[in-house]
Amino acid sequence: MAGKNRVDKVRLIQEVSARYIHDCHHSLHGVHHWQRVETVGLAIARQCGADPLVVQLFAWLHDACRINEHVDNGHGLRGAELAGRLRGKVFNLDDGAFSLLYEACADHTAGRTTTEVTIGTCWDADRLDLPRVGIMPDPYYMSTDMGRAMATDWLDENNDFSRSDSQ
Repeated sequence: MAGKNRVDKVRLIQEVSARYIHDCHHSLHGVHHWQRVETVGLAIARQCGADPLVVQLFAWLHDACRINEHVDNGHGLRGAELAGRLRGKVFNLDDGAFSLLYEACADHTAGRTTTEVTIGTCWDADRLDLPRVGIMPDPYYMSTDMGRAMATDWLDENNDFSRSDSQ
């Protein structure tokens, strides 16, 4: 796959789904989650200027190497390493964009925020889908203005103003 930054999305989905050790269509961290993270992430990216290709790749790779549905330390780093193995075969990213993708995947569970807009967009998109595992999205843990606004709206709509402690 030669050329500038681009992705063969069909092949990406095939590769990630084939490697996922769970039933990726019924997993809390599988295809449906990846699709929601991609949709929300691209909406945030349009608003704040994040790199949409990095956001899209993050959505499909950040949880792709989970070994269980619960606490799985290291799954983000394993997803980042998978990105490295797929780079040049399923997608192309220049070194700067790949560095952002790698960091976004590797550190997405650390509970931090960032001023780096692309990484922040990735993390916000993932955190905004936490209700699927019973955790309310918290504006405090969002990196982008849009992520904070979406988390605040979600809390307002669900009348839950308590801060969650785990990400």
